[in-house]
Parts: sequence; C-alpha cells; structure tokens
Amino acid sequence: MASRHAFAFYTMALLLAAAAVSAQLSTDFYDETCPDALDIIESAVRAAVSKESRMGASLLRLHFHDCFVNASAICRLFQNLWKHFLLFSSTMKLDISEYELNYWASGCDGSVLLDDAPGFTGEKTAVPNKNSLRGFDVVDDIKAQLEDSCNQTVSCADILAVAARDSVVALGGPTWDVELGRRDGTTASLDDANNDLPAPTLDLGDLIKAFANKGLSASDMIALSGGHTIGQARCVNFRGRLYNETTSLDASMASSLKSRCPSAKGNGDDNTLPLDSSTSYVFDNFYYKNLLRNKGLLHSDQQLFSGGSADAQTKTYASDMAGFFDDFRDAMVKMGGIGVVTGSGGQVRLNCRKAN
Repeated sequence: MASRHAFAFYTMALLLAAAAVSAQLSTDFYDETCPDALDIIESAVRAAVSKESRMGASLLRLHFHDCFVNASAICRLFQNLWKHFLLFSSTMKLDISEYELNYWASGCDGSVLLDDAPGFTGEKTAVPNKNSLRGFDVVDDIKAQLEDSCNQTVSCADILAVAARDSVVALGGPTWDVELGRRDGTTASLDDANNDLPAPTLDLGDLIKAFANKGLSASDMIALSGGHTIGQARCVNFRGRLYNETTSLDASMASSLKSRCPSAKGNGDDNTLPLDSSTSYVFDNFYYKNLLRNKGLLHSDQQLFSGGSADAQTKTYASDMAGFFDDFRDAMVKMGGIGVVTGSGGQVRLNCRKAN
C-alpha cells in the first residue's frame, strides 16, 4: 500500500511539472496584448539584415543555440523529480521503461541571451558560443521597442523565434507561422551549452543522436542543417577537415581556404569563411548542391553526403528547393517547441540580458 501511495505522489508531481512546462503555444498569442509585436520584430530584423547581410544567419543561430540548451528552472525541477522517481522505482523494483523520457536537456527559453554576472554564469562563454554568437545588440533593440509598445509582454524567447523566421525570409527563404507564448528562463547552464550543442566535428551517427536527444528526427536534422546555406564558420572549426580530409574535400576549394585558415593552431583561428560559398547571403538549397560536390565546409556538413543514410535526402534537397523549404519550416516549428515554458512558469524579462 505504501508503495502505491509513493508511486501516486511521484506521478502527481511529474504531471504537475509537465503541465507547467508543456502548455500550448499559439500563433495568435499577442494579438490582444501586443498587436504590433510581430511588425516591430520584422521591421527591426529587416533593418539589421539590410545593414549587414550576415546578421540574418546570426539571428537564426541564436534561436538554435537557445533551443538546444536547457536553462529553465521548471525543466530542471521536472528533471530532478524524474531522477527521484527513477531512484524510487529502482528501490521498489518497478518496471517503468515505458515511461522513460529522453530529452530533458532542452528549452527555448532565452537562456542564451543572459550575461555573466557576479554569482551567475551564462552560456555566452561556452566553447560553441564564445567569439562566435552575435546579434545580441539587435535583440536588445527589438526588446526596447517592444517594451515601449507593450511593457513586459513579449518574451525574449519569443523574440528569438520570430527573429529567426524573419531573418530567413529577409534572405529569400520560406516563411512559417511562429507559435508564441514562450516564457523566459531565469537560469543558464554553461555545462549544457558545452555538451548539448552539436559539434562541427561530429559524424553522422552522432549528429542523429544529438538531435534525437532533443526529440528531433534524422530528417529534421538534415533539413535544419540547411540553415548553413547562410552564415560563416571560424577557421578553428574547419581546420581539421581542411588539412586531414583530403579525399572528401574538393581540391580547388581546399586550396582557396588555406590562405584564410593556416594549419598552425592559434594562427587565424577566428578567421571566417562562408558555409555556402556559392550564395552565402541567400537562403536557398545551394548548401546541399555543394555537398554533392564535396564542398561542405564543416566535417559535420559533409557527413550529410558521405555514403550514409542521409545521402538520399540530401540529394533530394539539392534538386528540390521547394521540398527543402517545406521540410525546413516544419522542422523549425518543431524545434521552436522544445522544452518551452508557458503559462505562469518562468517570466517575461524586462532586459533580455538578465533575469528580473
């Protein structure tokens, strides 16, 4: 009888936490409370991209790096409750395999925007982010305009989601309806940022696993990787491929890269080159076309066409841009819902760089 009571307690605790974390988003969330929100964000993004085309990729990347890292206190509560539940079930010799959850470490909650402060370490200094993430000033500008229009209403997490969509559109890519209502987290995790974000050195199997850990399929991963049709990468992230993967890297491309990325470590580490050298500031399917010619800049890029399970989908996207656009927009909506906090959970920050 005691075990039944304990089981019921933990089940109820998990259900309450789940309700707080996974309430529904909606595309019309701000229609009444901040009707100009989407127009304000779109206008600011278009101005920023017009000033610097590279900013579109930077804003898209901010959203990705936000969603792939857990930073929500409520998600952590849910995770801790689950750990206690696992300990309890092990003690009581209960079979709970059918209840296993496998993508806790995730959440689109604006954690990537939080600055370091005394007693608080954010995610900006994580290896994948340091000297790499940019666009924070654009987000600050958008937030300031939104606060003038509707005080403490639009979350920083939602700003990132909408700005990512508007950046893609500004560079010629597809549009989609962004589901809204995310709340901002109050915590961040440097360790999770270092461990959860897929590294540019990953092989195909590890890429599939990294995305699966967030509830995303292999097909989602291949489609989302198409975001690399815009943006740039630092020499430190493709030096290994440039000098060690001669059989899978186009020789003429390799020759052109070496002047910007010398072989010696520490020499030119922060020099950048476009991920898609064909149309680096246009959102199209040339990323996939380049992969068919062994012109993927990163090791992880070329893994999508390397004799493995991703080859067929990559070839399809290379010849069918409309198909790529359809799958990309669907995957972006799916990614934008990872581990979100809604309702009364979290907060709406007044300043995206710090919790209230």
